Amino acid sequence: MRSTPFLPSLHTIVLVALLPVLGGCDMLADLLELPNPARQAAAKEAEGRAIGGACRHAGRSLEDCYTLNGSADKAAVFAGWRDMNDYMMEHKLDIVPSKLVPGEGKPAPTQADGAAINETPRPATR
Repeated sequence: MRSTPFLPSLHTIVLVALLPVLGGCDMLADLLELPNPARQAAAKEAEGRAIGGACRHAGRSLEDCYTLNGSADKAAVFAGWRDMNDYMMEHKLDIVPSKLVPGEGKPAPTQADGAAINETPRPATR
């Protein structure tokens, strides 16, 4: 019997051709906007930690922080609050209270904003 040189099968060729595509599955999933539960959980955790740290830095109690941010994960908020508390104690930082008054909305525009304050918008003309 005569031996033939190694010839790759069609399956092998297809698999080798698809390796670069399979290596970029995360990029492909991002492009197709497929849900990624692990990434969403990590984002929610990071947001909760940021909220907790901001509450502690502003001098809010943990209970107030929970009340103001009911949709945030409480464990993540606590972890962020605790981390900021430790950081502030270690570096001897004071709280920075908020200067916004609740219910006041955003501040009125000033002349320094560049736009005329009393001008009314004009309808578009052809």
